[in-house]
This record gives sequence, structure tokens and C-alpha cells, in this order.
Amino acid sequence: MTVGGLTVEAHALEYSLGTAPDGVSGPLLSVPTDDSPGCTAADYDKLPARGAVALVDRGSCEFAQKEDVAAQQGVAALIIVDNVDEQSMGGTLGVNTDVKIPVVGVTKSVGMQLRGKSGPTTVKLTASTQSFKARNVIAQTKTGSTTDVVMAGAHLDSVAEGPGINDNGSGVAAVLETAVQLGNSPQVHNAVRFGFWGAEELGLIGSRNYVESLNIDALKNIALYLNFDMLASPNPGYFTYDGDQSLPLDSRGQPVVPEGSAGIERLLVAYLKLAGKTAQDTAFDGRSDYDGFTLAGIPSGGLFAGAEVKKTDEQAKLWGGTANEPFDPNYHQKGDTLEHIDRTALGIQGAGVAYAVGLYAQDLTGRNGVPPIEDRTRHVLVKP
Repeated sequence: MTVGGLTVEAHALEYSLGTAPDGVSGPLLSVPTDDSPGCTAADYDKLPARGAVALVDRGSCEFAQKEDVAAQQGVAALIIVDNVDEQSMGGTLGVNTDVKIPVVGVTKSVGMQLRGKSGPTTVKLTASTQSFKARNVIAQTKTGSTTDVVMAGAHLDSVAEGPGINDNGSGVAAVLETAVQLGNSPQVHNAVRFGFWGAEELGLIGSRNYVESLNIDALKNIALYLNFDMLASPNPGYFTYDGDQSLPLDSRGQPVVPEGSAGIERLLVAYLKLAGKTAQDTAFDGRSDYDGFTLAGIPSGGLFAGAEVKKTDEQAKLWGGTANEPFDPNYHQKGDTLEHIDRTALGIQGAGVAYAVGLYAQDLTGRNGVPPIEDRTRHVLVKP
């Protein structure tokens, strides 16, 4: 990529469009930074977007949303600035996304340099397609009601840029250990099903494919879904998915949160309190494998230690760690290794997997329960 005659390093996001050999050119347009950079059309108000190469910060919404908004404003190509330095940004636009313009990522330091520049900008991308086979692994106890299944899951894959020890070896290890300790024939009232998902990092493909394979009766038989993705971030937070929808609305609007999800959140908040941690909410923003389940109407929840977002001063006082640094500075990077996880956080959040699975395997009723099968609303997902 060249900006005003200067060549800078950029990396294409997965599923980006390619360009002609001469590339795509236009004036560089720096989109103002705010709480949702490049996530809404309002971010481009009164800006000369048509035909420009737009520069937006990472964060607050999915890459695909930034691309879609930019394309609707007539932007020729999109540059997304990472929130960390000296790393190549990994990311995907999603396999089912209707991508209209080329999208590349640059590091934080490169982004800062570009914000001070002007002049013609050219993006050149050579796109190619490769096919891979990915698999889900599903296992269920032999005991317990098969019309009130408690399901827990974690994704198996990592991005190509990193080993994926926190994202998501931590979640897989916690769910797998829960399955091992539970055994194949535990004395439970409700059957427990474990899902280990393939191709999450390419757009939640494995879990979405699984949910799409289920008919209405099979969907109703799943009482709830628990998602565990990134439990050992090195600057950890202690988040539960926002089942009671107490977070203020942002540019994405109201997320899909099925009835019963609030009870799951309350149960996990209570567990973290027992473990000595005060929970905070994280949004159902569509970035992990719960997404297909919530769209199908299945109550969902889970634990999360944080990713690329920076820990606030308030959160550092609450949980310890370093303020104004990402919860996981190695998110989607080569530094996501065994040396860069927080084992205390993994111990607390990993035990939370067993806590939630164990309680729901015995009882789905009460204040923290979910609707009985006769009151469950489900939606069959149609394959795109």
C-alpha cells in the first residue's frame, strides 16, 4: 500500500476483495475516532467519502460492519488501524459477508503515521481462495433427559497469526476438563452435550453450521447454551454475557437475547462472587459461537476474560492488573502462548464452567432457570 508516495505495510483481512493489478486509489480520508469508529453512517457525516480510501480505528463493531458502512458511503477501500503496535493485525470479514470493497489492516503505529498524512493512496491486493475441511466434535452424556439438554461449547481453532493458547485453548481446556470429570454416565437429571467448534475464527462457521443442521424439535430439546471463549487473558477481566440486557444500547442496536439468558447471567455472576470477583457485563455482540444459538432462540450465557479492549482505571481497581492496557495484548497475535496467560483467571473461570454445567445438569427451574420445553420459542436457521 502506498500513501502520498510512501510505501507502508498492510495486511488483507480474510475474505477481503482483491484489486486489479494497478490497485484501488483515492485520497486518504481519516474518519474521526469515537466510541464506535466507522460503525455507523454518522461517522462519515460531512466527509468526502465517495472514492476515498478511508482510515478507521479497530473496535466497537465487527470488521464486516465497518466494511459495509464504508461501502455504503462510496468508499473505495478501507484501512483498519489496530490497537497494538508492532504486530500484523489478524481478522476476518466473515465467510457469509457480502464484501464490496478491499479491506486491509495496519498496526497502531502505522495508523498514527497515516493520520498525519494526505495525498493519493493506493491499495493493491491479490486475492486467492483456498478450501479446508474443518470439523466440530460433539459429545453427550448417556444419562439425563434428552429433551432438556444443557450444552456447553468452545471453539477449537485459532487465527493463523497465533498459537491460540488463550484464544481459545483456555476455553477448550476448561470445557474438556469438565467433560472428563463429569464422565459419560453421570447421575444427572438433564443430559449434558459438549460442542467443540471448528472454524470460529473464519466467521463462526462450525457452530453456525451445527445450529443450522437442527430442526425445530432438536432446537427445543436444547434448554440452554454456555459459551466459553478466552478465559485466561493475561490482564484479565471477569465478564459475563449480558443476558439481562442491562448494558446501554450502542450503534449496533438491541442484540438478540432469548428469554432465560438473564437467569444464566445471574448464576454466573453469583459464582464469580463466590470466587471473590465482581462481574461486569460483556455484550452479545456476535463475536463468538453463542451467536447461532441466540439467533435460534436458545438461552445463552458464558464467561469471558477480555480481548483487545483496554482495561479501565475502574476495572484495574476492581480486578487488579494494568489500566489502559488491553485485557489480552496478544489477542490474535503470535504472542498468544502458554507463557502469556493468567493461570489464576483460568482457574477461576475454568471452575465456573463446571459450576454452571453441574447446576443446570441437575435443575433448570427457579429464578436462574430457563423456560420448560412447552414454553420454548425456537427458530430454524436457514443456511445462506
